[in-house]
Amino acid sequence: MMAYDVEGEGVDARFLITQEGSRLSATYGNEHIEPDKRTNRYLDDAIGPMRYGWVIPFYRACLAHRRPIYSIAMVQDADGKDVSYERLLLPFGSAGKVEQIVGSFKAISIEGKFKVNNLMGITSRTTPVSVIRAVIDLDFIPGAAEHHASDGVIELG
Repeated sequence: MMAYDVEGEGVDARFLITQEGSRLSATYGNEHIEPDKRTNRYLDDAIGPMRYGWVIPFYRACLAHRRPIYSIAMVQDADGKDVSYERLLLPFGSAGKVEQIVGSFKAISIEGKFKVNNLMGITSRTTPVSVIRAVIDLDFIPGAAEHHASDGVIELG
């Protein structure tokens, strides 16, 4: 799990890490950082520009839609095993503004045991490949899916 305070709005928003789980630290190759230094830093500084460029559309979609965002990406561990990396971002706030985001992250593999260290990190051996990107809409209507080419996010609603 991770928690972020949202500072700013739209494309200028930054995400201040207020809580970072130890397993997630290993996934991003940050286990060498002391636990008390993993928080109160910005997401873009914590994961570097390449990974940030890959994940920022999920966070911006969460802000723009004010809805949970779910995604799955395929990566490979250090031994070449395929791993599904799932991300669920939950927006919290008031007056129609997202002020915090809580993220739940899960890595799983149908190949069984895999190496989590640096799976999504700056020096990971593979770049994540998106499989699913979805906005979870409260007013979901089955069969009404629309693809937004600008950000690659599928909105259900």
